[in-house]
This record gives sequence, C-alpha cells and structure tokens, in this order.
Amino acid sequence: MKIGIIAHLKYPIAKPFQGGLEAFTYDISQRLLARGHDVILYACAASDPILNVRPILSVEDHSPIVSSKFTSRELSMEFIATHHAYVEMMQEIDNDGLDVIFNNSLNYVPIMMASLVAAPMLTVLHTPPIFELKNAIRREQDYGGVNYVSVSVSNAQNWKDYAPECNVIPNGIDLKTWQFYPDNEGEYVMWFGRIHPDKGLHIAIQAAKVAGKKMKIAGAISDEFYFQEYILPLLDESIELVGHCDHNALNELIGNAQVSLITPCWDEPFGLVVAESLACGTPVAGIARGALPYLLCENTARLSLTEDIDELAQCIHDAAALSRRGCRERAEQNFDVEMMVDAYEQLLEGVAKKAVPFKITASAA
Repeated sequence: MKIGIIAHLKYPIAKPFQGGLEAFTYDISQRLLARGHDVILYACAASDPILNVRPILSVEDHSPIVSSKFTSRELSMEFIATHHAYVEMMQEIDNDGLDVIFNNSLNYVPIMMASLVAAPMLTVLHTPPIFELKNAIRREQDYGGVNYVSVSVSNAQNWKDYAPECNVIPNGIDLKTWQFYPDNEGEYVMWFGRIHPDKGLHIAIQAAKVAGKKMKIAGAISDEFYFQEYILPLLDESIELVGHCDHNALNELIGNAQVSLITPCWDEPFGLVVAESLACGTPVAGIARGALPYLLCENTARLSLTEDIDELAQCIHDAAALSRRGCRERAEQNFDVEMMVDAYEQLLEGVAKKAVPFKITASAA
C-alpha cells in the first residue's frame, strides 16, 4: 500500500520523544516501511529522515507553546502556521497517489477536508473529545469518508456520540528494547513523562513524600509556568530531576525503581508510560482515571480512586509488593508493538478498499 501518515505538528517525530504520540507515530511509520509499504510521513521539518518525511512545517514556523498562561485571546502564530500547513497539505495530497491516509494529527483540518481528496482516511482518536475534533467529525459524517479507531476502550466510549463505529487498537511498544528487571536495585519511586498539568506530577511528589520515598523524575518541561509555580516549590533533597533521558537511561531508571507513579489529571486515552513501566517489570501506583483501570490489573498496580494524597501514598506501599514478573507478562500479552502494527495494517487495508473488515474490542485497553 501507499500510505500517507499525517503527524501531529507540535513536536518533531524524532528521538528522544517528547511524548507518547511522537513515539507512536515513529514506531508505526518505521514498521510499516519495514513491512514493505510505501510510506510518506507528513510532519515537522525536524523529524527523523529515515521515516521518509515530507516536511509540511518548517523549523522557523515550529515554536511549541510551553506555558499554560496566555495573555492574549488572539490566535497564536503556532496555531495559524499549523492550520495553513495542514490546509496546503490536503490541497496537494492527491498528487502523491495514496491508497489510504492515516491521520494522527489531532487537528480538525484533515477531517474537514477529507471529502475533497480521493484517498480514504483512517483517523486515530488519540485524545478524549475536544471541541475542534467533535465539530469536524460531526460535519464529516454527512459525507462518510473517514473511518475512526481509538487507542482504548475507555476513549472509544468517550467518543461514541461522535464516532459510534470506532474500532479499538491498543498502543504497543517494542518489548525487545525494554530490558526486564526481575529485581530492582534502587530505593526510590519513579515518575516519567512530560512535565505538564495534565500529568499530575505535583500530586505524585506529595504522595511520595507522604509515603516516605525518594523519587526520581525524568521528562521534558512542556509547561514552564506549571513547573515554576507548582513543581519547584515541592523540590527538596528527596527529589531528583534527571531531565529528558535517552532510551537506555530511562529503561535503567524505571527498571531499578520500586514503583512507577502515574498520575493523570485528565481522562488519559492510553498512556505509553504504563506499557513501558510494565515492560521493565515495575509495578504502578496511580490514579484511576481514563484508560488506567483498563490497562492495569490487580496483579500489576494499585490505583487510588481520587487525587487524595494519603490514598495514593498507600498505593505506593502496596504496589511495591507486587510481582515484577507479572508486570512483564502483562506487557507481553497486551502491549506488544507487532500486535499493534498487525491490527493497523489489516485495518488500513480494509479502509483502502473502502471497507472496514473487522471490529477490535480489546478488554485490556
């Protein structure tokens, strides 16, 4: 197949990844290429060239927002540049002779313009329902040119009023690249991901302190205001910031941790950090929001029902006693990247033929 993959433009599709969506887009592009498909990745200019990138946003126009504080109601230059990039791409995309468009953009433009292009489209719903996408999907369904898939049962349920025929394909990771640690050597708990209000790092730090645990934090600061106002005041000698690590360093940090803290403050649609922690053999203590209760089980995690600090601190103690082998087995059974690519390949082939051939329902996602 000739597949056009549309990427999110907030960050380049390149290592080290800024977040799970960048990792997903990289993995799916690389593996579809390896399986012999003709892939074009429409992405930021700084994306990895091994993915056969067609740059649609220049480095000069790429300036990600790093603060949740806005002083103007005017549209940002980033928003305008992104809008124009997608419009120009969709106006020209038929020239590439695609069999199918694989849309991972989180943007309304590709969906709104889908009826104007020849190739059918598969759109992955990586987020809970957001205003721009809801309106675009409602309007698109007057024409019926787009098929939808989501990354978890919980997120598909959130979208059921807008995309009722949504397939479900759980995200996966390359388990061969994540070393399993049957025994942890560290006396600390781990938090990793983007430092952003949605990820709840401030809650994790407080819970670790109540639990009497040292803590290591790995990840890039994607919201400077949040970091300055909510995280810096909590830091002391028990907390170590290790920054944005490469894969091997992160694998070692997670693998040697007693527990991974995963603390979403929104309805997280999936969370690759769950799969990555389990692959290392590290059990999870977290907040039961979004997909987490579906991704995890009583053998691999302890989840608090609320953001209560004391409850989460108890979850840390309880999770530390869980089987590390059981965590790895959960990852192998549910979150293998090759299983994910198999499912997407089959679905893309069906969409290319203008027929969706199967319905996936993954109870573990």
